[in-house]
Amino acid sequence: MADKKTINILHLYPDLLNLYGDKGNIASLKMRLEKRNIDVNIKRVTQNEDAFSLEDIDIVFFGGGSDKEQELVCSLLKDKSADLREYVEAGGVFLAFCGGFNMAGREFYAENNKVEGLGIIDITTNPGEKRLIGNVVLKSELFSQKIVGFENHGGSIDIGSYSPLGKVLTGYGNDEKGESEGVVYKNFIGTNLHGPLLPKNPMLCDYILGCALNKKYDDFNGLEALDDELENLANEYIVKTFAESK
Repeated sequence: MADKKTINILHLYPDLLNLYGDKGNIASLKMRLEKRNIDVNIKRVTQNEDAFSLEDIDIVFFGGGSDKEQELVCSLLKDKSADLREYVEAGGVFLAFCGGFNMAGREFYAENNKVEGLGIIDITTNPGEKRLIGNVVLKSELFSQKIVGFENHGGSIDIGSYSPLGKVLTGYGNDEKGESEGVVYKNFIGTNLHGPLLPKNPMLCDYILGCALNKKYDDFNGLEALDDELENLANEYIVKTFAESK
């Protein structure tokens, strides 16, 4: 019998970056692993406990917060930016959602002030003409299920030569053009979508878990299917309501 598998998740500053239901994303990752009899350890780094190691981490989760909190988090992580960049370059799974997506880049704006980002990936967030708010539906090349979520951001993100997470079917995404949303680079996924995102996108959640398990275990042969009837119904309802009704 094969040894039981374990996934270690690092949740960066949930005490500061907690505006958009990020705990729901962590809960979704945890639930879908445990349903497959895979152990989960979650390490939470807070402003009172900011020392951490990436040595045994399989997934890093970086969520969004207010401008003030994001500036604080960037200052707290400044000395760790090189380690985080090396983690991504080595194929570590890194999830940067909403404000975490902005902070992972070279620079972004907080309260109309330019802030130096962590430089984990080579993107730039610039001020936009208007705030981009609303439901979003994406078509991704990664899987058949459409990605659904909610955006509320004021910046316009230049992703350069990176591949987007998906093509926008409804909503805006990275900028006012409404063409592409997010970034996929190696096992880094960045997105403006929140709400939380993962509970209503089971294929995306399993893609993330599969990347982590495949990197860690040579004998990983894929995830067994789960009963996702309710999750799929929620996903399909949003697609039909906001994309197919146009």
